[in-house]
Order: sequence, then structure tokens, then C-alpha cells
Amino acid sequence: MATIKFEHVFKVYPDGYTALKDLCLEIEDGEFIVFVGPSGCGKSTALRLLAGLEEISAGKLIIGDRVVNDQSPQQRNVAMVFQNYALYPHMSVRQNLDFPLRMMQLPKRQRQARIQEAAERLGLVTLLDRKPKQLSGGQRQRVAMGRAIVRDPAVFLMDEPLSNLDAKMRSHIRMDIATLQRSLSTTTVYVTHDQVEAMTMGDRVAVMRAGELQQIASPQDLYDHPVNIFVASFIGSPPINLFRTQLYKDESGTFTIEIGDQSLIINPLIVRRYQNLQHYCYQPLLAGLRPEAFFLSDAKMLLANHVEVEVVALESLGHEHLIYARLPLAEVNSEKQGISINHSRDDHNEQISSVVVARVPSSRDIHLGTKLSLGVDMSKLYLFTANGRAIRQ
Repeated sequence: MATIKFEHVFKVYPDGYTALKDLCLEIEDGEFIVFVGPSGCGKSTALRLLAGLEEISAGKLIIGDRVVNDQSPQQRNVAMVFQNYALYPHMSVRQNLDFPLRMMQLPKRQRQARIQEAAERLGLVTLLDRKPKQLSGGQRQRVAMGRAIVRDPAVFLMDEPLSNLDAKMRSHIRMDIATLQRSLSTTTVYVTHDQVEAMTMGDRVAVMRAGELQQIASPQDLYDHPVNIFVASFIGSPPINLFRTQLYKDESGTFTIEIGDQSLIINPLIVRRYQNLQHYCYQPLLAGLRPEAFFLSDAKMLLANHVEVEVVALESLGHEHLIYARLPLAEVNSEKQGISINHSRDDHNEQISSVVVARVPSSRDIHLGTKLSLGVDMSKLYLFTANGRAIRQ
């Protein structure tokens, strides 16, 4: 078994910097876990602690049924794939694959069998006699992966292995890694700063920030149910639109929020999703709407929920546009620990100009300066308290 447990793990460096704070996490045998977050969030530190390349300051790290805090990397039976390939330039592909097996002192016949199997899995059979300098970046990364595979480890560790590849190659290798992991059923911990990699590869994704685990869940759960505005902003591209607002309830029981000077009716599905929503009435809140929650509308549609905007920037992606439109909004910084809002229904003085991002089908009628009426799908609304925590659902 290759389950992994972080039990209240800390990493504090001699200068007092805390890179990892009270990490508690359990990874199941055969699971593909992705650590994602901005630079300096602690994701690579967690991986290095797993590999035995860094010493744990406090807590327990368990692989299988063994506490490995004091074990060397060789004793942990893990294999690591690095960002920079780390191949021996003077050795052929075959020799690079063979090197870790020699260190394990395996018989020659067994080494050859493992090399052949890994080469077939990774499409390296015709490249076995080439040197690394004769390979493309994608081929070198495959060799690095093959060198990990031949060891038959209990755990694969991958530290941003696709960062040095171009976009097309990243997409191709990303699919290969996910397919390979499923076929091997080996516990895999993958580190990346790219949320697209995280969302498309992992069984679960662990979002890190400033050394702390923010949320771990399946990719879809992270997207649908972020626990705070940091996760909501980090997962999804382009990022979620966040607005300062308040919640109101009229005599008929209808809930509304305001975006700028426009009142939007909250979908009954949202009302039922959030527990005790009425308790948040007339309190400062943060509302989130992802770019796909907006759609093009016109006067004939007579939508109750719409916003009038002016296009200030436009990105054409062929089949769709990303519209950046000006709307009088109070800006929200998802990096802030606490957000103080003093915002009433009759006071818009604190609102400042902001930009909302909408994802819509491409149209030749949309240009810079175009004034649009954007419909708003309020069934896709996210609500957060003023300090950035998601309202309980």
C-alpha cells in the first residue's frame, strides 16, 4: 500500500520563514493528487518533504504504514520527475533508464525487461540509442518519466514537469501522464502552478496559499463550491468576477443583490442552495460571477437580470470573445485577509470603476467602445461573507 499522510506537518527554515503550516492531508493508494497554487505557496516544499530532500520541522509524514520523517530518499521508495529533466548528457536513453536499476543492483535480464516495458509505454523504443541532446524537449521529459517508471516505486512525485515545454507539447504530455498514471495505478503527487493542468489531471486538487492548504476536492467541486474567494479566483480562467454588494429581501420574499446601480434577482435555486440566506440580509457581502455567467442579450429579450456595460478590451479566441467591460463596481482584492465594506443601498460614493469579464460567442458586431446589454445567469452566483469565506451551503 502507498497511502500518504501528512499529520500536522510544518516546515520552518533557520531564518524563521515558515514554508508549510500545519498541513493535514491523506492521499489514498493509487490516487492522483495535484498541488496547485502561486509561487511561494508551499506546494514544492510539500513535495520535497515527501521525497526526503527537506527535513520536517514538526509533525508526521507517513507512507504506507511507516513514519518516514527520518528515512533517506532511497528508503522511501519514491521516484521524482523534475522540471529540468536531470538526464545524464553523456549517456544514451537506454543508459539513462538503466542507471537507477544499476543502483538497485538488479540482475541484467530484469533491468532489460523493465527498460523495454517503459520504452514501449512511453514511445521511446526507437530512441533508446540516442543521447539527450538529440531529443526534443517532450522526448527528454518522456525519458525522465521512464527513469522513474523503471524503478517501480510506491509513489511518483512530479515537480512541474511540463514547465519547459511549449503549449502544444504540454497538452500532449499532460494527457500521456494522466493515461500512464491510470494504467500503473501508482500513487502520484504532482505539483504545478498551472490551474489548467490541475483541473484536467488530478483525481483531487489541493489548493495552497502562503504555506496553508486552502481546500482539497475534485476539480469540479473546487470549481462549483470554492471555500473562499482565493480558491474561487485561482480556479477558473479567466478568473471569477467579484463584486462588493449587499443582500436584500422584499415583502414578496424575493432576494436581490446590487451590482453597481443595477439590482439583480437571485435565482430560487441559489436561495435553496445556501442555508439561512435571510440571516445575511443588509450585511456587506461579496458576490462572484464567472465569465460564463454572462451572455449577450438585446431589448427584445426583456431580461430581468442584465447589466449595461461598455467594452474596454476584447480578446478574440475564434469561436468566442472574452469581453472586458466597464461597470461601476467596488473592486475586490482576493489576496486581502479581511475586507471591510461600508456600502448601503443609497450610497454609491465608494463604488469605483471596475472591469467585468464575460465569455460570449464571437460576433463581428462587438468592438472597443461598443455598449452592450449582458444578461446574467443568476443560477451561477457565488456568495461570500465580507472576510472572503463562502456562505455555508
